[in-house]
Amino acid sequence: MKTKTFYSHGKLLLSGEYVVLDGALSLAIPTKYGQSLILESIEESKFLWKSFDENKNVWFKKEFELNHDNLEKQINHDAISNRLVQILNAAKTLNSEFLNDKRGFKAETHLEFPKNWGLGTSSTLINNIAKWANIDAFKLLENTFGGSGYDIACAQNNTPITYQIDNKKSIAKTVSFNPSFKDQLYFVHLNKKQNSRDGIKHYQDNKENAKSAIKTINKLTIEMIKSNTLEDFQNVMIQHESIISKITKQTPVKDLLFKDFDGAIKSLGAWGGDFIMVASKTNPINYFKDHGYKTVIPYLNMVL
Repeated sequence: MKTKTFYSHGKLLLSGEYVVLDGALSLAIPTKYGQSLILESIEESKFLWKSFDENKNVWFKKEFELNHDNLEKQINHDAISNRLVQILNAAKTLNSEFLNDKRGFKAETHLEFPKNWGLGTSSTLINNIAKWANIDAFKLLENTFGGSGYDIACAQNNTPITYQIDNKKSIAKTVSFNPSFKDQLYFVHLNKKQNSRDGIKHYQDNKENAKSAIKTINKLTIEMIKSNTLEDFQNVMIQHESIISKITKQTPVKDLLFKDFDGAIKSLGAWGGDFIMVASKTNPINYFKDHGYKTVIPYLNMVL
């Protein structure tokens, strides 16, 4: 039978982390790395699911009995299966026609990046399932994982975007962000995955000063987009880190791990894991490798 393929881009949030939840203007970039969902109808009333990692190895495999009346009845599996059924059930709630066919499906997901990179294993899946179910991916996110939705906006775009929540409405606008010094920007993985839900909770518990900082973050996002020189960009990164540090009562990653580094370093997304952005006059790959951080990706290799 004919197959259907859906594809979504990964994401990185360059500015506005945490405060994007409260309406700050943020700069986000879809990545060259993403995830695809390949579907094929089968005659049996079953759902055969396989998830492949970036090395084409199966990291999750499950066979579900399709109950077209109520998918929730199947939540008696492992955590990954339960989450998948939750997403499918939420999709069905948003579109009652979804999964109504008496036939079943064979589904494969194919990641293009390691799961621990934090580029959006969940958000790319949510967006792909939303495309399949013909529903609003932002609503599906809201009814499952929650969060700001910038990752869904990245999944749906091919260029850098500004992202903002205004009166609970998601506003994503494509933006021209192509810095002349892009060959001096890098992304370094901190060797661990940060749970964004934990990061959001920490922010919510410590955000007394968030409202007053939003105007400044908005200004810094615009300055980041318009930066003409590496020095201007580095100054924006340093100011941004200082503001978020005060709001969340966390130590900036440069002060914590890389005090002697000659350049600017900024956390991306939830602080403490995933990727950081590095702006440096000289190639910093050896510095980070010497410090035990082997995943260093030049900007041009990461961004669409």
